[in-house]
Amino acid sequence: MRIYYDTEFAEDGRTIKLISIGMVAEDGRELYAVNDAIAAKPLHERVCGDPWLMEHVIPHLPLRSHTSSTFDLDVSSRVVMPRRRIRDAVAMFIADTPDPELWADYSAYDHVALAQLWGRMVDMPSGVPGWTNDFRQELHRLGNPVLPAQTGRLHHALADARYLRVSAEYLAGLQSLLV
Repeated sequence: MRIYYDTEFAEDGRTIKLISIGMVAEDGRELYAVNDAIAAKPLHERVCGDPWLMEHVIPHLPLRSHTSSTFDLDVSSRVVMPRRRIRDAVAMFIADTPDPELWADYSAYDHVALAQLWGRMVDMPSGVPGWTNDFRQELHRLGNPVLPAQTGRLHHALADARYLRVSAEYLAGLQSLLV
């Protein structure tokens, strides 16, 4: 069963630090989590110093306040949790999925962000697939058909994962017409 997912992260060309993750399984189950580490130094400063993240990602998180240069994460929100809880929730979500296939759009960094929940990639538990299928490659293989417009919030990890599922179902419908 496919699991569509998206991550939002801070990266500097050397490291990738998870901000949030959204997962949607084909059976309708969903998971959304925000890394509580973005509320504290040094990650908070790193995120605040990235204008793109401040404009496109941070407004979609559970916040107490937000300006163009800083934000106050609502750490009392049930979706805000430490990385170890995110790791455990993701592992359980995948374990509860028969024959899991991971799918993400432009998946390379998403897979690294996911794998780093356990530390090194070799530390991933055996039930977690060692790769993520890339939706963008599949779209290219099929001739780059036009997808339906995204109606959810762009750069919100769960909304993006939901849209990925909708897009994949749309592509599957197109393929069935060609057969």
